[in-house]
Parts: sequence; structure tokens; C-alpha cells
Amino acid sequence: MSKKALYLLGIAITIILGTFLYVNLCCNCTMKTPAGDTEKVPVVVAQDVVIVPFILNGSGIDYQSNDNIKFLKNSFAVVLPVSDSVSIGIENLKTFLIANPKQKVTITGYATSDETNTTTFENLGLARANDIKKFFVSKGLPDAQFDTKGEIKDKWKMDGDTLLGPADYTFAAAEATPAVTDEWVILKDKINGDPLILHFSTNKSSYKLTAVEKQKVADLVKYMEHVKDAVILAVGHSDNVGNRDSNIVLGQKRAEFSKSYLSKNGIEGSRITTESKGPDEPIGENTTAEGKANNRRTVITIK
Repeated sequence: MSKKALYLLGIAITIILGTFLYVNLCCNCTMKTPAGDTEKVPVVVAQDVVIVPFILNGSGIDYQSNDNIKFLKNSFAVVLPVSDSVSIGIENLKTFLIANPKQKVTITGYATSDETNTTTFENLGLARANDIKKFFVSKGLPDAQFDTKGEIKDKWKMDGDTLLGPADYTFAAAEATPAVTDEWVILKDKINGDPLILHFSTNKSSYKLTAVEKQKVADLVKYMEHVKDAVILAVGHSDNVGNRDSNIVLGQKRAEFSKSYLSKNGIEGSRITTESKGPDEPIGENTTAEGKANNRRTVITIK
């Protein structure tokens, strides 16, 4: 066979072999996948983010955070720690209240109708409001500038078993502050700005006054002698050792002791009002000896 014939034969064999390989190996690359065999890509549905903002809005303060103070279902205790944004808001409130000592803030706590109240408060919303107040006071905010309320709602926004921000903060309208020129106005502001606070030993309602406390008593006597329609308020407090009813009685005894002491020092008993908060308004942690000692007190102010 001639070289030319061999050359042509080789070309033919190459073409045939190439066609065979293409059909068997490459055609599948261009075949369409049957409709029923199409790979399904899972669809991720974004869940709605539940937000209840932490809002502090009054004359002179305007703060808002998308995070908030939280409570577990059926619990009166603030979930700790709180977020940084809530902590910043609390610090702003602290600065505002210290600069405005006459400003009052009402904390209204909420609970849902299907929650169980295991506290001594009349409802779980009020217990939550008082725990928020307690938390604020632990951060250095003035105890006397807060009032508390509680309300029951049919429902509240939740994340799982956690209630998001079940509280509102209402700022009382600020009263116009006249220029302080009267001697007795100045003295009253001094007395109420740094009130006489008597601390008591455990389960006791007697007390020996220090020199500083005696001077505060002297200021009270002086004020009452010159402002004939003034009334003193003595509020007794206790720690949480024992049951609440007993502590209410103990707080009242402390308030009555303070009234008796002031009466012996020249203030008419009829011009002194007493009441007891018992363990309901602590200013210290009841988990420590120091905190309990701070809570066993009577606070004396001019009404």
C-alpha cells in the first residue's frame, strides 16, 4: 500500500475515533436536566424582628434605644445584665434627674392577664415597676424622684418566654421655679435636698443621733417654728428579712419613733405625718449586710 493511501487511512481512522469519543463522552455535557430532576434551592424566610423601644422623653430629656429592659414570663425581676444602649439611657436619666431635683418620673409596669403574680404586690406590673426603680436606684438615680404604678394588659410583645420592655416612663410637667430669695424656702430646700435619715439595727426602732443628725433636727425645728402651716412626713422602711406584714409594722414603728423624738424636741405631734413602706422601696441590695442596713431607715422631709 502506498504512503498516500496509508496517510488517508490514518486521517479516516482519526475522524471516526474522534466522533466516537465525542458522542460517548461529551454529549452528556450539553444534555438538559429533566424538569423533575432540577435541584431545589431552599428558600430562607427572614423572621420579623420584634422591637419595643426604651423611651425616655420629657422636658429636657429625649432618649430612645431599640433595645429595652426585659422580664421573663411570670417573673418580677429585671433580666440582667441590660444592654449597653439601655445603660446609656439610664446614665442620661441620672444626669437629668440630679440636675432637676424636683422632676418626678412615674414608672408604670405591665404584666399580661395570663401571668401568675407570686409577689406581695397587688399585681405583677407593680412588682416590675418597683424592681425597675430598685435597679435605677442601684445605679445612683435618686430614689425620691420615682413613683410606681402597675397595670395588667391582655398581651405584650414577647421573644419566646421573655417580655420586651413592659414599662413606660412618664415625666411630670416641670413647674416654673421662682427665684429662691426667701430664707424659709432656702431652708426647706436644704432640708429636703439632704433629708434626715435615721438608720436602725435589725428589728429595732430606737436610735442614738449623731451630731450631724441633731443639726438636721434643729433645722427642722427652726423651719416649723416660722412656717406655721408646714407638715413633716416621716416614712419608715425595712429590709426584707421576715414577712412583709411584719416589716410594714416595723417600718411604722420606726416612723413613730422618729415622730416621738421630734415631738420631744419642740415640734407638735399633730404636724408630723407617719407612714410605712416596709421592704417595698429598698435603696440597697438585700443580699448583703450593708445593703440591708441601708434599707432599715426612716426618711424625714417637709411635705
